Amino acid sequence: MKSLFLDQKIKYDGTQLRSLFAYLGHGVLGNSIVSFIGPCDVSFDHMVDGEDLLAQSKICGQEMLHFIIEIFDEKLSTGVSLQRLFASIVQAYIHERTNFKFQLTRDGDDLFWNNKKLSISIATTSPRSVMVHFAVNIVNEGTPVPTCALNDFGLDPIAAAKDLMASFAKEFIGIQEATWKVKPVS
Repeated sequence: MKSLFLDQKIKYDGTQLRSLFAYLGHGVLGNSIVSFIGPCDVSFDHMVDGEDLLAQSKICGQEMLHFIIEIFDEKLSTGVSLQRLFASIVQAYIHERTNFKFQLTRDGDDLFWNNKKLSISIATTSPRSVMVHFAVNIVNEGTPVPTCALNDFGLDPIAAAKDLMASFAKEFIGIQEATWKVKPVS
């Protein structure tokens, strides 16, 4: 599992959720998690969540910390499982870094504090991989719903990005190793 924090600001518009984003755009080949900071504004043309499309829900924010995960040769159910694992990693990270001052709740792949939404996320597939976009608000401006943000918790987004990617990579490698050591039964 490779990881990379991109120093340049990138506006997430949904087109980044594509196979080989990390490799063709940033030289990261293979299973990966890439992170960057930037605004978010997903048009309906690039929205992959059917629920949001049916509701015509806006997905936007002035400044967010984005993660793109790509895992090869897996099914969508694996992508959704990794999406929820990542949400749990983010939740635990915020709890630990704030000494549990802010009690976040997780509902599926969404994180909340005081009924305010912290994250957005989607998992999807390509012919070769599963991909996850997961993002947390850095600030609360520009969002269509009541939100909370890393600024509310006093967390540095760059440090959080690097710590969260390292935690995810460790979990993913642990999952792989757990599958390699198991003797099959007949």
